[in-house]
Amino acid sequence: MPIRTALVPPVTSAFTVVPVFVVVSALLLSGCGGPGGEGKPGAAGVDDPYFPRLGNGGYDVRHYGLTLDYDPESGRLEGEAEVTARATQDLSAFNLDLLGMTVRTVTVDGKKAAVSRTGQELTVRPPGDIADGAKFVTKVRYRGKPRTVTDEDDSQEGWLPTEDGALALGEPTGSMTWFPGNHHPSDKASYDIEVTVPKGLKAVSNGELKGERNHGGNTTFTWRSAEPMASYLATVAVGDFETKQYAIERRGGKRDANGSGTRSRLPVYTAVERSQVAGSRKVLGRLEEVVRWQEGVFGPYPFGSAGAVVGRAQEAGYALETQTRPVYPGPPEVELVVHEMAHQWYGNSVTPKTWRDLWLNEGFATYAEWLWEEEHGGDSAEETFQALYSGDFTDDPDERENLWAFPPAQPPSGDRLFDSPVYERGAMVLHKVRQTVGDKAFRTLLRGWASSRRHGNASTADFTAYAEKQAGAGHRAALRSIWKTWLNGDGRPAKP
Repeated sequence: MPIRTALVPPVTSAFTVVPVFVVVSALLLSGCGGPGGEGKPGAAGVDDPYFPRLGNGGYDVRHYGLTLDYDPESGRLEGEAEVTARATQDLSAFNLDLLGMTVRTVTVDGKKAAVSRTGQELTVRPPGDIADGAKFVTKVRYRGKPRTVTDEDDSQEGWLPTEDGALALGEPTGSMTWFPGNHHPSDKASYDIEVTVPKGLKAVSNGELKGERNHGGNTTFTWRSAEPMASYLATVAVGDFETKQYAIERRGGKRDANGSGTRSRLPVYTAVERSQVAGSRKVLGRLEEVVRWQEGVFGPYPFGSAGAVVGRAQEAGYALETQTRPVYPGPPEVELVVHEMAHQWYGNSVTPKTWRDLWLNEGFATYAEWLWEEEHGGDSAEETFQALYSGDFTDDPDERENLWAFPPAQPPSGDRLFDSPVYERGAMVLHKVRQTVGDKAFRTLLRGWASSRRHGNASTADFTAYAEKQAGAGHRAALRSIWKTWLNGDGRPAKP
């Protein structure tokens, strides 16, 4: 999410409070459940601490196939979502999250299904029950003008129309404005995203570009993300971009006979709004340097491609770690690139189980900045830590007070998820761990955590248990004191 750095002014963050649910449902298609009544409806939500109606129960999505046709002039989107899932119970009905848009048809395994809507909940009743463990494919055809959601801090997410296209950003709930799905980070899936736009524009998404085809007055771009991705990390950027494709040559894979490691190539795709090209050239030229450094600290890069999307500052106002291809509001500083690329390990590959676990994203990415500064001629992590603790990082008393407003692992509400305690104080927790276990063991911990949870989900409890196990019995008491005081304790600790 948007970087908030101790020694620079914070960037406005995006959050969404789930809207009041007004019943606007209507039966769109006829249909009924199968005989016998063995199945039960899946839950309409996964009881997330901050967004209880987000996500859905009863199934696990394996793959999304999205076919989108966007007309920037009218702002209308035509979409078809093919959602491949596995039932985790006997299902008579299940829900998809979709905010806005008009649903045209829904089928399950090729058969027409009954549908009703209440707020963001699209309830699908297949013509027969789905057995526990069965794979099933739901196709939803929909259209309309996707919504832009304005959060309480006036930042925006969802589908953002731009001067010549659009930008889709989804943290924490905006992805449900442009495609139906199970929109909670605990349910990750692979993606194929095909986007058709007027000829002359480009459509950029996550993963690898698999095709670009001109037909009539349009161009269709096909993108594939083979590794699991949480829906809030999916993006589509449509605009007049200058694009560049190249590969980073890096070490990885099996050791050769000399023990030096084999070479591998990481495809890179960058898309920069044309007015931002000159200002972005220098910093994007350092992307290879950043990835090489991060692989040395965090371990092998977890995805099949990398890159960036650079738009105009007024289009979003914040950066977001969209998987493989972070979005930046204008030319970023290198520290912001370090932050968003660190999320590829911490947040994108190792994804929080609930939104309460967000400090595992932001604390780690913020500490990555501290390490970068320490190793590239800036302040040491200890100096940054002390500046935060003493309040010397700012002249604003409100900023000083806000740092200690709540524990990083316990934001009081969804609208506080992206406040500085989650970022800076989260990083301070990691610095205390580093001081306790020593530099070598801490580096091993960073790499091991990313590797052990690669492409999965993790909670705060998972991390603390992992850290205690890796550090050993001799450090367990000290780490538990850190969890109590720095991670979960109220207010400013008595001693740094």
